[in-house]
Amino acid sequence: MGYTDQDWQSINTIRTLAIDATFAANSGHPGAPMGMAPVAHVLWNRIMNYNPKNPKWLNRDRFVLSNGHGCMLQYALLHLAGFGLTIDDLKNFRVRDTSSPDSPEPPLTHFSTSTASPPVTRKFASIRSGIEVTTGPLGQGFANAVGLAIAQEHTAAQFNKPGFELINNHTYVFMGDGCHMEGVASEAASLAGHLQLGNLIAIYDDNNISIDGNTNCAFTEDVNKRMEAYGWHCVTVGDGDHDLDSIEAAIKACQAVKNKPSMIKLRTTIGFGSKLEGTGGVHGAPLKKDDIIQVKEKFGFNPEETFVVPQGVHEQYSKKSAEGAALEQEWNQLLEKYSKEHSAEAADLKRRQTGALPEGWEKNLPVYTPADKAVASRKLSEIVLGKIHDAIPELVGGSADLTGSNLTRWKDAVDFQPPSTGLGDWSGRYIRYGVREHAMGAILNGLAAYGTILPYGGTFLNFVVDAAGAVRLSALSRERVIWVATHDSIGLGEDGPTHQPIETLADFRALPNCMVWRPADGNETSAAYYVALTSLHTPTILALSRQDLPQLENSTIASAIKGGYVVHEAEKADITIVSTGSEVGICVDAIKTLKEQHNLTVRVVSIPCFEVFDTQSKEYRLSVLPDGIPSLSVEVMSTMGWERYTHEQFGLNRFGASGAYKDVYKKFEFTPEGIDRARRRHRRLLEGRPEHPLAY
Repeated sequence: MGYTDQDWQSINTIRTLAIDATFAANSGHPGAPMGMAPVAHVLWNRIMNYNPKNPKWLNRDRFVLSNGHGCMLQYALLHLAGFGLTIDDLKNFRVRDTSSPDSPEPPLTHFSTSTASPPVTRKFASIRSGIEVTTGPLGQGFANAVGLAIAQEHTAAQFNKPGFELINNHTYVFMGDGCHMEGVASEAASLAGHLQLGNLIAIYDDNNISIDGNTNCAFTEDVNKRMEAYGWHCVTVGDGDHDLDSIEAAIKACQAVKNKPSMIKLRTTIGFGSKLEGTGGVHGAPLKKDDIIQVKEKFGFNPEETFVVPQGVHEQYSKKSAEGAALEQEWNQLLEKYSKEHSAEAADLKRRQTGALPEGWEKNLPVYTPADKAVASRKLSEIVLGKIHDAIPELVGGSADLTGSNLTRWKDAVDFQPPSTGLGDWSGRYIRYGVREHAMGAILNGLAAYGTILPYGGTFLNFVVDAAGAVRLSALSRERVIWVATHDSIGLGEDGPTHQPIETLADFRALPNCMVWRPADGNETSAAYYVALTSLHTPTILALSRQDLPQLENSTIASAIKGGYVVHEAEKADITIVSTGSEVGICVDAIKTLKEQHNLTVRVVSIPCFEVFDTQSKEYRLSVLPDGIPSLSVEVMSTMGWERYTHEQFGLNRFGASGAYKDVYKKFEFTPEGIDRARRRHRRLLEGRPEHPLAY
């Protein structure tokens, strides 16, 4: 297929850049870049479509490095291809505040926990262009790639027209033995096979090495057979170190398979060229000086020089980049013609890529009055989705086999399924994830990263923990992902302690750039959706009840979007009771109990979202939680974190119990009378008028 010495010079340049960068940093992983340089060169210089001058070209091929520890491979490619990563950036690999951190991270253009927060421009936004998703924890990137592939199929089905194949890109993902060992990758591979994602090609770096040594100590299965059982097309290339023609032929053969995702099992030598090649010694440590000298001599480089890119290599990649720019120009011409014949669709596609929502969509949010009946917040969520899905066509939902419990599917929704199954089609906006919470979380990240979809996924709140790694990367990547997390407390009742979240909200409230909403009524639920949908760079967890909740007297969407507000105000109050979700109504009921039994005047505050409340001005926060009034938090889960807002806390710092939800609430004294007893247990609530924690 026409490979020359110039190709090998490019391949060896990738290797030596990885060697020099890890040596300069005195840390890092040179082995994978050295072993995968041949396939990386074939893919980036012969196969993939991309334009470095416009890294966000919609129809570009997507590349994901799931084995993210080998990130110097990707950084070297981004530099050669002209994505803005300079030699100086490579020299600063792993240095503090570097543009080349140890795991690939996409451009971080904004950081915002609510629409009330001003955006913060990040220094390295343009430099990291060309990185689609944040990887590092093994297997996550593979599942992200499944999400990117789903997004492509869905977007193509929605926008392609006869004579206008606007969207036809592929997603390529590099993965290693460690990725295959991770459960999240197995979950995602199983779903991808069922969905027949023919636009997804995984390249498996089969080097038989893990940190503990040869993989024969823990990983001896036949990976191809497992993937084939999942419904994948599998190809093996026995010599990934030298046989460029077979590598290219394998990729092209996989491109021709339209009804299955494909995996190329590529036999490589980790640390190719090193004295330690083929061993764990070259996995996670820089090469020694004498080893670097012999490697560079072997590859035709001057061992006295570092970070060298020969002119021929620059020219080879510049030519490829120019070809990509020409492809985008052709695509733009096609888009211009498309816009004339399908103006509404073209406008919608353009808008989606900005992240902006359709004008006036928020008018569809339901509004409630105290006279409206009590409704479970999971049902209130279903009502919101039913009202807004037509107004926000990019909204794509799903559930991890709990649709009937999460209430995540609007009535006329079509499932995203291969048309051949008869269960839906590619344009469907509802994904059946199966019992695969972790894969769902990572796939949601890929869906969001594609640029045309606003995804949400449903499960029980306690099972979001199963996807904690993916949620963490949502926050780190600044992806707009929404979790519809129902059955949010001991209020789920008979399923008992295994299903009842206790520590879960504290866990996720501690996660930077993640909003946790626990709405107490209909207006708070609408507010939670409003902020979640309009926060472009922040994931959201909606903690929703199974049991019915009353509509509160003073709740409005406008007040709730501030994250906290006064539900019941009182002059000369003796105590402020602060709560969230299903306990707010109980706290309101406690007003009468405390007045009648102790002649106490009570204020009640709802804080449905700590993270958004924290972004409000200090003056506003102190108006909600003022100095000089003792305060008690009430929430049927861990009290951790509440000390920031209240003097004393009443919660559940133990596991729950099985039983009817009202009986379980009584057992743990989450009743008006129980709140009174909790108040009397805390001396600070009985003596004096202490300064509020917010004033410290």
